[in-house]
Amino acid sequence: MRAEVLIVGGGMVGATLAALLGEAGVAVTVLDARPVPLAKSDLAGMPPGRRVSAITPISQRLLTGLGAWEAIQACRVTPYTEMRVWDAQGSGEIAFEAAQAGVAALGHIVENDVVLAALEARLATLPSVTQRFGAVIEGLQTEAGGAAHLTLEGGETLSAPLVVAADGARSRLRTLAGIDAAPHDTGQVAVVTTVRTALPHGGVARQVFLPTGPLAFLPLTLAGEPRYCSIVWSTSPEEAERLVALPRAALGEALEAAFEGRLGEVDVIDDALAVPLVQRHAERYVRPGLALIGDAAHSIHPLAGQGVNLGLMDAAVLAEELLAARRRGIAPGNARILARYARRRRGDNAAMLALMDGFRLLFGATHPALTLARNLGLSGVDRATPLKRLLMRQAIGERGRLPLSCR
Repeated sequence: MRAEVLIVGGGMVGATLAALLGEAGVAVTVLDARPVPLAKSDLAGMPPGRRVSAITPISQRLLTGLGAWEAIQACRVTPYTEMRVWDAQGSGEIAFEAAQAGVAALGHIVENDVVLAALEARLATLPSVTQRFGAVIEGLQTEAGGAAHLTLEGGETLSAPLVVAADGARSRLRTLAGIDAAPHDTGQVAVVTTVRTALPHGGVARQVFLPTGPLAFLPLTLAGEPRYCSIVWSTSPEEAERLVALPRAALGEALEAAFEGRLGEVDVIDDALAVPLVQRHAERYVRPGLALIGDAAHSIHPLAGQGVNLGLMDAAVLAEELLAARRRGIAPGNARILARYARRRRGDNAAMLALMDGFRLLFGATHPALTLARNLGLSGVDRATPLKRLLMRQAIGERGRLPLSCR
């Protein structure tokens, strides 16, 4: 079956787009550099992975509609019903509760590999979807009429009306297409690991703003025990290098102190990993025969856990536009169709990137006047119910809407 759409990158966002199109019978080929797919059995008995995402309710509905959420729940997922954010340099604190937003949960903390394994299992059931692993892209050619041609390592050439770049923040396909996405170095590195705490997390996602950056304890549950958290500590490169070099016991003590002991003693159960935090935004999302989605189009500071949710909405909107065009007999690489996708997504993504950068700069400032202002601001927002509801709607993804074709 000749592919109508070639998707380069089989991560969470690329797999979601493939599932959305495959459910409608679109012939899709997913090209992934990984040698083999993930399987649920690969995760059984393993400690939680270090890379997690905060899946918003709107993203949960998307994954439910694809038949993947049930498999995610059957593996490992932790709902959080409350978020607490405070400033380590003052008394400002704000709490968001699911009941105030009229939802059962503000979101779910899920390991990226758990989401991907569920999506890959779903793709395996779709006859029009082909998954190819160990596929390394070496060349790209596009035509004005919308056709695209990929050259793989080894010389094989694949063609389709549309190629979608879902191959991450350092997208090879984006580079081959000559689309600029100048990196914006945040000056921070994220230290990620997994811990067990003396006190149960209670389904609360917690984040403290330290002078060098935010530290998040994201709730995880393992074997029914709610005493695990995924750590994302954004800090200076020098401090990150020091932290990852610490023995686990010493890192646990540093985490407990930085977190003001709110969950008691911290036991680090996995090696710490340092991830440089670089924001990127592609100068354009599309050209004839090519579309960028997810981190290939935009990569964001993990401050609010919105990265994967933005990517999933990219996939949902692009799928909606492509399926609408297909019903009208329009080829998926059509420039006008791709331009509609770009218009619908670029503004929302740009606004979120700017918002996260603003938060990072505000809470990284050490001037006493700014410290006082943000503490008063946190406390004021906590008392201002309408404003809190607006911020909660942003946090749970309700600012946008799930495309009609994906509801």
